[in-house]
Amino acid sequence: MIAINLEPELEKNAIDLAQRKGVSLEVFVREAIERMIEELQDIALLEETLKTHDPAKNISMDQMRRELGLDA
Repeated sequence: MIAINLEPELEKNAIDLAQRKGVSLEVFVREAIERMIEELQDIALLEETLKTHDPAKNISMDQMRRELGLDA
C-alpha cells in the first residue's frame, strides 16, 4: 500500500477526472500509475534498443515489401 500527498490543485483535478470517468479516486489513480509505468517501461526498452541500433542495416519500404513477398 502506498500513501501519497498531492498538491491541492492536482488532487482536485484527479477527483474531477475520476468523477467524469465514473470511477473512484483510488481506481483512477491506480490506472494512471499503471499507464505511466507501462509508458516508462516502453521508453526504457526503446532507449536500450537504440543503443544497439545500426542505421546501416535499415532497409527501404520497397525492399521490405519485396522481402516479405508483398509486391503484387
